[in-house]
Amino acid sequence: MLDTKFGCLPTIIGSLPHKNAADACAQVTHYLRDIPAWPQLPKRSFLENMYAQYSQGFPGLVIKGDKIYVDRNQDLTRQLEQFYTDYLANDFSRYALAPEYAVGFHTFLAMDKLKPRAVKGHVTGPVSWGLTVTDETGKGILYDETLGDVVPKFLRLKASWQEQALSKLCKSTIVFVDEPYMTAFGSIAMQLSREQVISLLEETFAGIKDIKGVHCCGNTDWSILLQTSVNIIHFDAYNYADSLAIYPAEVKKFLDRGGCVGWGIIPTNAEAVAKETANSLKDRLESAMAPFTRKGVPFKQLIEQGLLLPACGLGPIGSESAAERALQLLADLSTAIRKKYL
Repeated sequence: MLDTKFGCLPTIIGSLPHKNAADACAQVTHYLRDIPAWPQLPKRSFLENMYAQYSQGFPGLVIKGDKIYVDRNQDLTRQLEQFYTDYLANDFSRYALAPEYAVGFHTFLAMDKLKPRAVKGHVTGPVSWGLTVTDETGKGILYDETLGDVVPKFLRLKASWQEQALSKLCKSTIVFVDEPYMTAFGSIAMQLSREQVISLLEETFAGIKDIKGVHCCGNTDWSILLQTSVNIIHFDAYNYADSLAIYPAEVKKFLDRGGCVGWGIIPTNAEAVAKETANSLKDRLESAMAPFTRKGVPFKQLIEQGLLLPACGLGPIGSESAAERALQLLADLSTAIRKKYL
């Protein structure tokens, strides 16, 4: 069984508001020494947008300005043949994150003197990526019979390449599959069944050998994600604490099989970050955990098999100073929780 007893150590989802990769990496490694994560820098370039960032190498993909789509008018036969050849051979060498798409990743990889317990990476999930990236008519490519099959397999190879690269920094790796679009599950905006979502996620998860996580920053049907083989579930515990609490039996089963809950307890709004303290967030975290303990989940288990994170990425928070304040709160909260309960 993978060791997910992180004892409420801190880490982040990924994005930061910085444009300078060295500055972003310095912040990450200063505040998140145990589980640093490479920084996505969407303000630096559209190529670091969470959908563009993982698009390089997808058959027929076009990026024009701040638009990303697949041109189905071109003949994709050779590109599809090459992709499936790579997929069947599990050859992920063509599916690297190039520096222009992820300068923070390459700056992070070049850092030395790190002695982390684990390092964290992230890839956009197949549901969110496949519904946001469209064909030339504006239809999500996940609904295309051919391209929809490619999406999770493509992201699987992206995740595999990233995990192998991160393993050079630390033998223990965590790769999150980010699924913000899961907030739309069950609505007219997402015409996917429960079984389809699970299948898409499992295909992508299959490319991650070590610890795999999933992130959704809003309200969703958590029973779907808890039913997968994922090791870490991250949710927005600051704004949607009750969203996971309505699944106590599923969470208990998840924890008992060695799962870990990522508590997104640090706000990502600059005004909220300015007014909160480590003590106020500690109270908020304990309140978020209380419904589970009332339903028979041991408090000690929640602490031991927990991670602390911001509610979502810090990229949209505005200023670098606000992001640093959030990271400081995160580190201080983790220290306070660990000192009190571990």
